[in-house]
Amino acid sequence: MHTVTSSDFDLFRTSEDHEALREAIRAVAEDKIAPFAAAVDEEARYPQEAHDALVASDFFAPHIPEEYDGVGADALATCIVIEEVARVDASAALIPAVNKLGSLPLILAANEDVKRRYLPPLAHGETTFSYGLSEREAGSDTASMKCRAKADGDDWVLNGQKSWITNAGVSEFYTVLAVTDPDGPRGNNVTAFVVEKSDPGFTFGEKERKLGIKGSPTRELHFDNTRIPGDRIVGEVGDGLKIALRTLDHTRVTIGAQAIGIAQGALDQALAYVKERKQFGKRVADFQGIQFMLADMAMEVEAARQMVYVAAAKSERGDKDLSFFGAAAKCYASDVAMKVTTDAVQLLGGAGYTKDFPLERMMRDAKITQIYEGTNQIQRIVMARQLLKG
Repeated sequence: MHTVTSSDFDLFRTSEDHEALREAIRAVAEDKIAPFAAAVDEEARYPQEAHDALVASDFFAPHIPEEYDGVGADALATCIVIEEVARVDASAALIPAVNKLGSLPLILAANEDVKRRYLPPLAHGETTFSYGLSEREAGSDTASMKCRAKADGDDWVLNGQKSWITNAGVSEFYTVLAVTDPDGPRGNNVTAFVVEKSDPGFTFGEKERKLGIKGSPTRELHFDNTRIPGDRIVGEVGDGLKIALRTLDHTRVTIGAQAIGIAQGALDQALAYVKERKQFGKRVADFQGIQFMLADMAMEVEAARQMVYVAAAKSERGDKDLSFFGAAAKCYASDVAMKVTTDAVQLLGGAGYTKDFPLERMMRDAKITQIYEGTNQIQRIVMARQLLKG
């Protein structure tokens, strides 16, 4: 029998390297990203200052392996980057998060040629990388997508649209899923392709006008006889949906990280305020009712953080139970983000409802974490499926 030693408990503590990374990205976030967050939201513009700061500090696409010119950050390190950026600006946190989402299908399944062509430019910060899976009538039900890719000699011709695409129009590269065998078995008839912004027949819809994450442009992708060379397939023909779902198992964890970043940022703001503001002759923080609210908020943020970090470790190892843990971490953390930001607004009273403080923005930004990369209802289906398989 294995003797349990103190080193066995290190798995419950982030490494010194991870904490050094947190310190570094927190400094970048507070100095280079936070000052612009309110204006980015107000003007609904892309957070270019954050983009440039992330490129300069190697936090732009930290997950890219070293053999493709990346820094090779593990899944937990990538989550810490996203969490710390989301503490000050949820829109900016989508830059490293969506760079992972868009490029992970290549890392998981593409041949060496495709990886060598598309991963180094992302690692160098020359472009963002978006992901085209959802459609107007195929959101949660991805297998019912209508976007088509038809073989034409060695090429493929794409027709159709994709909806809700993060950083569309900014990114040069897009991983796009399309039906390549309309009569084939559902779920085994979809293929993944890399589409380039300059491909003829590839255009974008208008920017969506959103409740939150206004600094992250969301647009439709439109394909009108868009010709794609055959050497841009990601993985095998027909494997697209399997690759897409494997990708989401890993990247859901990053949305959990974004959610805990938003929640932590809101808790920090609320704590600072209640310690300063006085009512009835004493600090708001001295009222027990307020203390209990703060305790619950902190407890839930910490529980969510532990779930996300465990899921990130499972993502890094490729554990068999990643599907359950990724779904659970994303679902729980996003519910916590919504609750904590709402409570934080409450703690500031009328001030929390104004744009003078970042909490109303954080509350609006938190909502999307319960919806994208699989709604929390879908996460519960994923979890239940894993449980009933067991």
